[in-house]
Amino acid sequence: MKRLIFIVPLVVLAGVIVAFAAGLQRDPSILPSQLLNRPLPVFAKASVQPGQPGFGSTALRGQPALLNVWASWCGACKVEHPELMALSSAGVPIYGLVWKDTAPAAAQVLDTSGNPYRATADDADGRIGIDLGVTGAPETFVVDARGRVRYKQVGPITPEVWATTLSPLLARLRAEA
Repeated sequence: MKRLIFIVPLVVLAGVIVAFAAGLQRDPSILPSQLLNRPLPVFAKASVQPGQPGFGSTALRGQPALLNVWASWCGACKVEHPELMALSSAGVPIYGLVWKDTAPAAAQVLDTSGNPYRATADDADGRIGIDLGVTGAPETFVVDARGRVRYKQVGPITPEVWATTLSPLLARLRAEA
């Protein structure tokens, strides 16, 4: 019985150490999406810019595209913006979902910093973001020609993320389309 008093805590401690070690092997920046290989949730929203077209989930069919979730209050979105402008100039189809923001604030960012989006959709109440599983801005979804989510990028698109992850994936999806 005296042995059990010493052995049980050691076994429990060993189990805790194994669990922590396994947790340290995982990349905390990777958040899996429940939407992977599933269609985008159905939505249709107005633009944040007066007189400009909004878009819905059906706009993201026909060719692979990026759906970028952003907001004017988002610091990382400002860091990402120049890369989005460069990608847009290179012909990459990007759609912007303005998440939990006001239309005037988002429109002002686009008017002053440039607009990399083919269209924007206003998700002021965050409902589309909930359906997409958005946890924060920026997040970017790679959508294939059939409107299915194929990848979720959490955090800003940097030149490295573009070169190593998103560009090869979009090239593969274009070849499949």
